Amino acid sequence: MTLRWEAFLAHVQERGEYETSQEADRAARVVLALLGAHLVGHERAELAARLPEAYALILLNPLQAAEPLSAERFVQATAAWIEGATAETAKWDVGAVLSVVADASGEELMQRVLLQLPPGYDLLFGRPQSA
Repeated sequence: MTLRWEAFLAHVQERGEYETSQEADRAARVVLALLGAHLVGHERAELAARLPEAYALILLNPLQAAEPLSAERFVQATAAWIEGATAETAKWDVGAVLSVVADASGEELMQRVLLQLPPGYDLLFGRPQSA
C-alpha cells in the first residue's frame, strides 16, 4: 500500500517534531536521496513503489555514492546537506524519515533492504536487529 504524500509528510513531521511541513519535507528529500544511492535493483524499486510519487522519484534518482556509507557517515552526510544541521539533529532527521519508510515498507521488504546496507542501519530505521 502506497502512503499518500500528505500522510507520509504528516508522519515525518510528527516523528521529527518539526514545526512546519516544509522542514519535514526537506529532511525527507535529503534522507531519501542519500538512501537511494545505497540501494539497488528490486528492493529500491519495491520500496519506491510504497512511497508517495514525489519521494519515490527522489529514491529512484539518487545522489551518486562512491562507496556505501556506514550508518554514522550516513548521518554525517545528512548533516552536510541540511543547512544548520548538526550530527545530533541529522540523526533525529534520519530517524524520523527512515522510521516512516520502514513502516511503509513492511517487515519482509525491510529485511531485504537492510541486507543491502552496512551494519547499523537497522537502528536508523528504528528496527534494531538482535545479534
